[in-house]
This record gives sequence, structure tokens and C-alpha cells, in this order.
Amino acid sequence: MRTLRFLLQKEFRQIFRDPSIIRIIFMMPSIQLLILPWAADYEVKNIQLSVVDHDHSQYSRQLVNKVTSSGYFKLQDYSGSYLNAMQHIEHDEADLVLEIPADFEKKLIRENEATLFMAINAINGVKANLGGAYLRSIIQDYNREVRLKWVQLPRFNPELQIEVTSSNWFNTSMNYKYFMVPGILVVLVTMVGAFLASLNIVREKEIGTIEQINVTPVKKYHFILGKLIPFWILGLLILTIGLTLARVAYGIVPTGSLLVIYTFAAVYLLAVLGLGLLLSTYTSNQQQAMLLSFFMMMVFILLSGLYTSIDSMPAWAKAITRVNPVTYFIDVMRMVVLKGSGLKDISTHLFTVLGFAVVLNTWAVIHYKKRS
Repeated sequence: MRTLRFLLQKEFRQIFRDPSIIRIIFMMPSIQLLILPWAADYEVKNIQLSVVDHDHSQYSRQLVNKVTSSGYFKLQDYSGSYLNAMQHIEHDEADLVLEIPADFEKKLIRENEATLFMAINAINGVKANLGGAYLRSIIQDYNREVRLKWVQLPRFNPELQIEVTSSNWFNTSMNYKYFMVPGILVVLVTMVGAFLASLNIVREKEIGTIEQINVTPVKKYHFILGKLIPFWILGLLILTIGLTLARVAYGIVPTGSLLVIYTFAAVYLLAVLGLGLLLSTYTSNQQQAMLLSFFMMMVFILLSGLYTSIDSMPAWAKAITRVNPVTYFIDVMRMVVLKGSGLKDISTHLFTVLGFAVVLNTWAVIHYKKRS
């Protein structure tokens, strides 16, 4: 223990001696947590809409008013020429074209049905899909309103009306920040932990101190623990800062216990830091370590379920998510923060990540022994 204490003193002095590391550890996660949740918005708004109205009837105007008053669409152009509307699409001035036929009101009243045409600019696939879905939903809602009005006139014989009410559990206001902030916080903790840990041993190699340590009676597991424990403590400190910012800036208070979050985070950081230390044993300079860490982090983030649903991924991508520790921590953070889950609910995630920690740190120790 005395040897480990001296190694820890050395590591903490080395960390706090470099001002750039202090900025990376404390300032970067704080700034990113305050900025990223405002940009990472699943809602698509300000969709530029071009309307081609050949009918110019009361019903067509009501439909256009309903679409533009939804808050998702901005009326870019309102004309009677489809070619003119397509020019707006080609010049990226419009995202959707809604064409209303000349006999829209007539068919709607006499034949009980009418056809609308919708052209979507699909260069931005996400905006195209969501914009088209929003517009279809608004048109269907308008259709129900018209039919309900006719039933009350009455124009038709009274028919069965089914009204659906819904309740949003765990996120009643459907605030996307409650969903995104816990996941972004996990990514920031992971980036700082894995990135700095991967640079740690490599820096010793570059400045030559690794050779001095190798000729001392310091045991290999003491050396690895001396590298791991400081960043493990700093990782928990970053998590604390992130949870504080989430509460102050976004009003996010975990429904579950903070003890559950910190218990899982403590085990998770062991796995992530073990991965960083393992990468550092395979690299010979900081540039290699940085590039390798960046590659791993990109894979982990994109296949973590933070921005896209894991259920919608192909089978090979789902297989990768099972060996991605970031996936488990994001899932746990959302479960505890929104749902109030306890240790029993996250036991599978906890033991899985514990297995990652044991394997990665053991691998790091063994591989370091082989290279010494």
C-alpha cells in the first residue's frame, strides 16, 4: 500500500501540473453538456413548405391554415403552379410540396374522398421522413375534423367515433432533454476517462520515465492501479459536475437513487479506464493513442443507442452493441433518472460491465508484463 500511495501522489501531481489536462477534465464536459442538448433535438421544425393550390376553396384554405399553424411548417410559397414549386425544391428553398387538386372540395363533398399529392425533398433523409410523417398526420387529423363536422350537421348517419387518449410515462412532457442529457453525460465521462487513460502510459514512454519505473521494484499491478485510480476518481467527479449541471440548467432530478448511479458508474469507469490503459500498452506514442481512442469512441457512440434506436439496427450492429459498455451505461442512466430503477433492475447491466472491467484490466496487466 505504501508503494501505491507514492504512485498515486506522483500521478495526481503530474495531472494537476498540466493546465491543459485540467481544462480537458473540467471545462470541456461542462461546456459540452450546456451546448449539446440544445442541438441534439429529435424534433424537426421550420420545415419549408410550398403549397400548390389549384382549388382555392374554403376547404383547401382551411387545410393550409391547419398545416401552417401546427408549428412545424413555414409556408415558403403559395401558388397555383407545380413547376414553380419544384423550382423551390431544386434550389433548396422548400422541403415539401403539397399539391391540392382543382376538384378537392367538390370530390370531398360529393364523393366523400379526395386525393392530395405530396412531393418531398429527400436529400436530408431524416427531415424528409419526419416532415412527411408530420404532414400526413395533420392531414389525417383534418380529415377527422371534417367528417366529425358532417356527422353533427348531420350529413351522414351517425357513425361510431373512437377517441384515443394517451399518457406518457416517465417523461410526461416528452421533453427530449430528459432523454438526451443522461446519455450525453455518459459519453462525456467515457471520452474523458478513455482518452486520458490511453495517453497516460504512452506519455511515460515518450518522456522516458517508463524505463526508470521498470527497473524499480514496483509491481506491475501497482503500476496499473496507480494509473487507473486517479482517473477513476476524476471520472466520478466529472459525473458529479454533470449531474449538478443537469439539475441547475435543465431541471433534471433523478427519479431513482444517486447511489445506484454512482455504484454503476464506479464499475463502468473501471471498464472504460481498463480499455484506455489497454490501448496505451499497444501504442508507442500519443498520436497513435489519440487516433485509436478516437476510432473506438466513434464506434461506441454511434452504436450506443444515444442518437438512434438499437431495435432499428441490423443484426450485426445489434451484436456490436452487446459488447459496447457505453450502451449499458446510457440505458442505466435513463432507467434510473427517468424511471427510478434500482440495483435489482440494473443487475444484468452491472454484472455485464463488471465482466468487461475484469477482462480489460486483466488484459492490460498481462500485456504490459509481456512488453516490459
